[in-house]
Amino acid sequence: YHYIVITRMTQQGGEEQDDTRAYIMDHLGIPGGAGFIGSGTYLNDLPFSPDMILEEGDMLYVIEIKSRVTFDVISRLNLFRELWQREKGGGKQVALVVAAKYIPKMEEELMEKLGITTIKLPRSFISESREQYTSAGHRITSEKSWKVVSRLLKEKKTSIRQLSLMENVSYGWAHKTVRALMQQNIISSDNSHVSISDVNKLLNGIAWERPFSNLMIDKIRVYFKESTTAAKEVTSAFENQNDIPFGFTSYNAASLYTGYGVRHDAVYLYMQEEHLGYFRELFASDSDKGVLACIYRIDRDVFRDVREKEGIRIVSPSQTLLDLAGMGYSAMDMTKQLVSVYATI
Repeated sequence: YHYIVITRMTQQGGEEQDDTRAYIMDHLGIPGGAGFIGSGTYLNDLPFSPDMILEEGDMLYVIEIKSRVTFDVISRLNLFRELWQREKGGGKQVALVVAAKYIPKMEEELMEKLGITTIKLPRSFISESREQYTSAGHRITSEKSWKVVSRLLKEKKTSIRQLSLMENVSYGWAHKTVRALMQQNIISSDNSHVSISDVNKLLNGIAWERPFSNLMIDKIRVYFKESTTAAKEVTSAFENQNDIPFGFTSYNAASLYTGYGVRHDAVYLYMQEEHLGYFRELFASDSDKGVLACIYRIDRDVFRDVREKEGIRIVSPSQTLLDLAGMGYSAMDMTKQLVSVYATI
């Protein structure tokens, strides 16, 4: 296999999709007659869709378009290669391509070890949005889309109109979200009702699209020896301070929602970055022992429907499920436990 990572940007002011393709093809040395195709033609069971695939002769160019190259980008493209090798074997050579504005040093070193070629272009250009190139063109983990998806998980089977009404989302958006998941064979339709038919694929898609680790802003070792104690003490200290919004999520919240105990030496919480100094002042430990507090950036209204259970303030079941699924395979057992009781919470 041949690997190419190309950092590529379109000019300010926006360019048409055809211009974007032509630009990338030019830098790859691909003639204008190359075919522009969707990933489903090759690997139908993928929980994700590369931004662009170009076919020319015996070469297949699999392209991701990002502002920044991350380990996730590299590993996901490698996953495509692995699946291709298992399902398709020989035939075409696969060239993996990442169009990005910035390549961090660690990622650059990794790409060197993998024999990946990098091409860096001026920062005065901006990257294209991934959504222009996904097969569905619609992010299921966006705030509005996730309202629709999580409501369908709760209701199990209902109409698009009801999803729209229950979550106060426009019918058009609800329809677009459902349609995108139907195209990926995650949602099925029965007359006027829809339901989720492939939960595993949905969870994998969430992990692909919104990796929870990407939202982490800090890790702070605190002086508590047990995660439940840490969560209770933090809640007690902050619950009457309305100017410091916070909420525990991931394993901490899921354990309380499901009753499914899991030993964990960490707590996971949302908190605004401006309050980290105060958090450190109250709870940071000089020891390398104790619970690790993983603190995450707020990318939506994560405090909507926060609850308190057993003295711990936790985010909503919907937010908990989104975050837990975003942790991927490492949290899959707990994620499935939460899905199994989700309709009753």
